[in-house]
Amino acid sequence: MRKCEFFHFYILFIAQTKSLLALVWPPLNSTYHLKREHSLIKPYQGVGTSPSSQWDFSGSTLITSQYVRLTPDERSKQGSVWNTVPCYLKDWEMHVQFKIHGSGKKNLHGDGFAIWYTKERLHHGTVFGSSASFLGLAIFIDTYPNDEAPDRSFPYISAMVNNGSLPYDHGKDGRSTELGGCSVEVRNQDHDTYLAIRYSKGRLTIMVDVDDRNDWKECIDFGGVRLPTGYYFGASAATGDLSDNHDIISMKMYQLMVEHTPEEDNQDWTKIEPSVSLLKSPKDNIDDPTGNFRSTPLTGWKVFLLLLCALLGIVVCAVVGAVVFQKRQERNKRFY
Repeated sequence: MRKCEFFHFYILFIAQTKSLLALVWPPLNSTYHLKREHSLIKPYQGVGTSPSSQWDFSGSTLITSQYVRLTPDERSKQGSVWNTVPCYLKDWEMHVQFKIHGSGKKNLHGDGFAIWYTKERLHHGTVFGSSASFLGLAIFIDTYPNDEAPDRSFPYISAMVNNGSLPYDHGKDGRSTELGGCSVEVRNQDHDTYLAIRYSKGRLTIMVDVDDRNDWKECIDFGGVRLPTGYYFGASAATGDLSDNHDIISMKMYQLMVEHTPEEDNQDWTKIEPSVSLLKSPKDNIDDPTGNFRSTPLTGWKVFLLLLCALLGIVVCAVVGAVVFQKRQERNKRFY
């Protein structure tokens, strides 16, 4: 092989390696550590019902050497897998490799699966195999439109932060309580599909790679999110009259090494209530006929526009007041 050909091959090899690392590892501009006690990795040796197991499973979940199948492509199945070790990381990133596939075509499949970070674990329910009322964070990969709204295509990924006061409305696909979402084609792909969930310094970012391009695509980016430590990670799925295979290939947890202020370091993170600041209560959005989340966070330019409008209002009031005062003075002078 000539030197130029070897050099060209070497450059291509390095580029492909970097692309692969971008998928498997968090962004290289962060200091991170893989946390095995919160990771679900082949050959799934830590999965079981023994006291020493780091992952527990229930329902229809099937453990194989290649995947953890939460539900088979059969009707009315529920399955879940949960980390038995509470997570005390303040900043973290979870990478989920998954596969949704089945015999159903078009809309003849369902229902989907969810990734959880919640206070309670192994609670069966109506929301993708888990409880509708929860404390913490949930990421829903919904493959069937219950609401049949024309402005949203499925499969659809959405996120919800809940303090237990409001249940997820499965009949409306969680529209009234979602932080945001995106439509992503994740079913029956021939290549690997990935989901990344990052929580750092109060910011929740969700990215996907489902196009086999070795590149993350942003789905949700939301600030003002408060999540406590000491909760549990898990995944669950459910089928109804329609069905799919819902497989988890891996769940890899990374600790992000991020500096915090002394006030942040000294507070008890286990006592934080799951919440999202700069938002109205989800209850204020229930009657929204569009089903969209009406209230959005005040970004920098929105704050600037509000301040500008307030300043203009003050100036207008001052000018009007000055004109009125001057007119009164001129009218009073005419009476002398």
